[in-house]
Amino acid sequence: MYFFKKYKERMIVVTVAIILIAIIGYTARERLSISRSENLIGKLLRPVISFSSVIQNRVSGFFTSIGDVFDAKEENGVLHARIKQLESENRDLQNIIGKADYLKREQMLTENSPYDLIKARIIAKEPGNWFDQFIIDKGSKDGISKGDTVVQGIEIEKDVYIECLVGRVVDTGDNWSKVVSLIDELNSTSFKLIRTQDGGIVSGSVDGLLEGYLFDYTADVIEGDQLYTSGLGGIYSKDIYIGEVSEIIGDQEELTKRLVIEPALDFRKLYNVFIINNQEEGSY
Repeated sequence: MYFFKKYKERMIVVTVAIILIAIIGYTARERLSISRSENLIGKLLRPVISFSSVIQNRVSGFFTSIGDVFDAKEENGVLHARIKQLESENRDLQNIIGKADYLKREQMLTENSPYDLIKARIIAKEPGNWFDQFIIDKGSKDGISKGDTVVQGIEIEKDVYIECLVGRVVDTGDNWSKVVSLIDELNSTSFKLIRTQDGGIVSGSVDGLLEGYLFDYTADVIEGDQLYTSGLGGIYSKDIYIGEVSEIIGDQEELTKRLVIEPALDFRKLYNVFIINNQEEGSY
């Protein structure tokens, strides 16, 4: 009794410690099975949990599908815009390729021409396939006057570019001018054969060709002869290339020799032209 009374407090502390350690060890063990109550609760809640999981997955999938639709729509819009951009760039490239020879002639002409050329763009034309009459985007403010010669560049030999006759200015405004081309039926000009220097008159026709005649019926002319402006009458600057003889029709009774001339330019395809000021060039 004396020992218990003496160490009573210490024994109580030791006993409590042992009990706590035992409880901790028991509760800390890995449980290999669940209780009946836990099993019952699990069975009751399993359908609810499964249903909730299905609903959650479907809702999540629905919103994911909506997000995918918006993403696809946005991507489709970006791709559509890119396709339109590429189509536009392709048209520009095709346009440049189609005009490559034309643009090269323009560049070479401006680099080698002895004239002070004024470049102009065609902005309107008369109805029909031919550029017999048209409007350009330069006028009196740009130094253009009525009667000025209108030309375009052409390659007559490899890397040899010269002025080719288009027509003449017949009316001007501040920022526009009207041009009547060489092939217009009412247009005529004097020419000379470069090979023999024989002269004549050439006029336009409805089929886009040129017809003319020689002043001298006995003049030496052959198919392929080249025609240039003579400068007579001051209508055009002189020594501008016109085209070449494609056919010779002689009439001995009327003592005439009619010529069919193929113009050097294609008057169905004109984009830009150049103007030579006749007064400045001293053609009058």
